[in-house]
Amino acid sequence: MLGIAAAVLFVIAFLINAADIATNEVFTSVNVMLIGLALLALHVAGIGNGRGSLRR
Repeated sequence: MLGIAAAVLFVIAFLINAADIATNEVFTSVNVMLIGLALLALHVAGIGNGRGSLRR
């Protein structure tokens, strides 16, 4: 699930950058991309994969 959210944020960051949309300091394309990278790192680490971790 976090991988999908990261992909959506990457698309939003690309659109902000490609369309040269003026945003405030919080929602710049670099900041959105860094949030996407953080979500992707959490996804790769196994957090938020939706599976239980019950092991016997």
